[in-house]
Formats: sequence, structure tokens, C-alpha cells
Amino acid sequence: MTIDDKLLDVQDKLERRIGGIGKGKYSRILKMAKKPSRDEYLKVVLITGVGIIILGLLGFFIYLIMGVYIHLP
Repeated sequence: MTIDDKLLDVQDKLERRIGGIGKGKYSRILKMAKKPSRDEYLKVVLITGVGIIILGLLGFFIYLIMGVYIHLP
């Protein structure tokens, strides 16, 4: 079996997997999926942004606290 035959086998397997996405257990999810409205999108962006800011501040405060305790004589 040459390298070309092996590559064709891998490509065929991959195409079979991808071709089955619309059928089976994922089809229901794909049928229910819809594009979010502008309102929904803005809410998701706002909530995600607030979460990132909170985690960043928490990490910064931990960094400050660790810096104070490490530099004590």
C-alpha cells in the first residue's frame, strides 16, 4: 500500500464522518439552531465581557496579594 492509498483511505474516513453530521444525534440540534437576534447577541457579549473583567480583576488582586507577601522582609 503506497502513501497515496493511505492518504485516500484517511480522506474517505474523514468524509464519511463529516457527511454523517446532518444525520443522527446531531441533526436535532442543527435543526433547532437559529441565528441569535441583536438583543440576544448583545446580552451574551455583555455577560461574557463582565465575566472576563471579574476574572481578570480577581487574578490581579491575587497577584498583588502574592506580591506583598513575597516581598516582606
